[in-house]
Amino acid sequence: MTRPPLPPFDRKTAIQKVRLAEDGWNSRNPDLVTPAYTDDSRWRNRHEFPAGHAQIHAFLTRKWEKELEYRLIKELWAFGDNRIAVRYAYEWCDADGTWTRSYGNENWEFAADGRMARRHASINDLPIREEYRLFHWPLGRRPDDHPGLSDLGL
Repeated sequence: MTRPPLPPFDRKTAIQKVRLAEDGWNSRNPDLVTPAYTDDSRWRNRHEFPAGHAQIHAFLTRKWEKELEYRLIKELWAFGDNRIAVRYAYEWCDADGTWTRSYGNENWEFAADGRMARRHASINDLPIREEYRLFHWPLGRRPDDHPGLSDLGL
């Protein structure tokens, strides 16, 4: 199985890889997202360190059960042969209707087959009032004409 674009990345393929990752996560479907990672992929995500498909799938399932109305935007920050750094923001609400905008940075390392072998995420949460939300597209893939992070001043 390969997950193009494959390393080594240039600017165009790194941007494509970032958008594909964003689209996958906006699906909120662990069955779709998990195969984008190597069987032995290792993560750092806040205080959790999932490794391998079973733990990643369980992590994503818990995440999207809690983070309702999840909408994410990722933006390329830097890239190298098999590494990409992104910054991102996502908005979500909990079961009580409390809205949060989560900001962060991720460092990714890819295997030769294009699947992610390492994912290191740093995330900060900012409670927001619903009227301060910026991500208003229907659940799922962000429309191509929706502003990105830089356009939104994030």
